[in-house]
Amino acid sequence: MIPKIIAVDFDGTLCSDRWPAIGEANYPLICHLIEEKAAGTKLILWTCRTNERLKEAVAWCNTRGLFFDTINRNLPEVIEIYGDSIKVFAHQYFDDKAVWVKMEET
Repeated sequence: MIPKIIAVDFDGTLCSDRWPAIGEANYPLICHLIEEKAAGTKLILWTCRTNERLKEAVAWCNTRGLFFDTINRNLPEVIEIYGDSIKVFAHQYFDDKAVWVKMEET
């Protein structure tokens, strides 16, 4: 069984968007995610940052008590069931660029 999974973006979501710098922390979201993780939710950092900028972002999160189960990839239990897709599987996606697309029932 797959646990609840949240994929969360970094710039503009966990912090204000100040790329390439790291902006002001979104503490309400950070606290919410820490509570989710404590309740058994798996967390994926889902970001376009790479290399040193990614390391900076992960360290920034860790100093605020936010730790991820994986970064920019699927969880092992998801890979075992569905294979290793480049699309990250999650039950919820937190992203500043998100748009809700409602499909009409047919």
